[in-house]
Amino acid sequence: MVFDGPGTTDPEQSNKAGEPTRRQRTRPERPWAQHWAAVFSLVPLGLLAAAMWFGRWVRPSGDEWCFLPVVRDGGLTGMLEKFYVHDNGRVANALLVWAYARFGVPGHQWFALISGLVVVGVLWAVTLAAARRAGVTVPRGVPLLVASMVTVLFLFASPNTYKTFYWPAASVSHTLAPVLAGAAVIPLLRARSRTTKITALLVVFLTGVFIGTLSEQSSVCVLVLLSGVLLLGRWIVPGPRRSYVRLWCLVGTAGTVIGTLVLVTSPGSRNRRHGRDAGMASLLAPESLIGAAKGFVRILETLLTTWPYAGAVAVGILLGALATRAGSGTAPLVKHLLLTNAAILAFLLSGYLCTLAAYPVFGPAVATSTRLWNDFRFLYILLLLGIGVLLGHRLRRRTLHPVALVVAGTAVCGLVCVVSALSLHQLEHTMRMRAHQWDRQDQWLRTQAERGARELPYRPTPISKMTEPLDGGWPSRCVARYYHLDRITPARVFPWQ
Repeated sequence: MVFDGPGTTDPEQSNKAGEPTRRQRTRPERPWAQHWAAVFSLVPLGLLAAAMWFGRWVRPSGDEWCFLPVVRDGGLTGMLEKFYVHDNGRVANALLVWAYARFGVPGHQWFALISGLVVVGVLWAVTLAAARRAGVTVPRGVPLLVASMVTVLFLFASPNTYKTFYWPAASVSHTLAPVLAGAAVIPLLRARSRTTKITALLVVFLTGVFIGTLSEQSSVCVLVLLSGVLLLGRWIVPGPRRSYVRLWCLVGTAGTVIGTLVLVTSPGSRNRRHGRDAGMASLLAPESLIGAAKGFVRILETLLTTWPYAGAVAVGILLGALATRAGSGTAPLVKHLLLTNAAILAFLLSGYLCTLAAYPVFGPAVATSTRLWNDFRFLYILLLLGIGVLLGHRLRRRTLHPVALVVAGTAVCGLVCVVSALSLHQLEHTMRMRAHQWDRQDQWLRTQAERGARELPYRPTPISKMTEPLDGGWPSRCVARYYHLDRITPARVFPWQ
């Protein structure tokens, strides 16, 4: 959301100082907009609340089978050693995994509630700070509506909602990571005094280091965006703040680069690359460059044909139509195509580089490993939101009453929420059934282990294409360690049946 400077004038603005414009004279106050936004925001917020409540059915799966015994036996030190020395070098990832895994199964159940509140809270704060920095006012409930709708789309419009929202191991590195990176913008937008500006620089540096050791894909997105602002700053940042914003970008870039270097030079990262033949030579090989391009095209096809993302454009139109500058009617927005084109290019470049970074490890499966999309899918949703804001402003300038825009935008957002609710209802049923099976098998395994059993049968409880323990596979060894067994064997039926 970018607004013109004070020198911009409305075509219908009066030339006489102090005389109200025709638009001001004919447009009544719109208290209804404030009440409407506050009430309608309850729809996506209610959907989020229901989704968080469904988190009580989450049970460990996939990588978490290996995390739980390490956290139980070695604590934070053991988790940091596992990630930095053996697995992948993501020390920030290890910290977040320890934060929920230290509570065992309840930590997995509470994760959806906490992460959901973090996402919607950060987006709400960013929207409020952006509006304040731009010098515009919006009806009180609109920022919360924007934040909740973007959260709904980010968490539930994914091809695999379970891995995006309910699987903590993937969420901390691919769902929360881009949101936490975006939170660093809040101090920048609020910085006015010398102290707050220094604080913003410190926050963006520490956030960059944290993101650099949390997620390679999010680091790529951050570096692309910061580089874009540095290159195009003279056109998109007002003169008085341009130097400071460039400094902020440079500090953020430095932090991200430092964090990334800590990750890629770690023993764990080297082990991962060597174990999968995913070194720099493999990354830049022609087959990787071409394969990543083909994979990203397939990802784009999925994103562009997933119609619920229209909800981002719709809520953007509402924001653009209802935003006003005090005393001068609807806030004039930048018409330059440069900003829109730069945002589109940043998304495409980020998406391709993220796909390329994962290609040596995942190969062609990168196009179907949907959790890896979330880092740049977040940018895609924000891009659609920004396009909607520009459309909303232009449409609003052509009509004196935004009622039609509000009705249309509300209808689209409501339809997206209904479709998401139906999908969540089906997922909740699957999660509930799995939770019952998981709990009963968990109790049986614990009971048998306490009686001295060293080898027990285990029946996988798959959900949403998650990796489940199989005889000889890495999850099997982790499950055996979790239950203090020597080995588990595959079973076609549950052991108690």
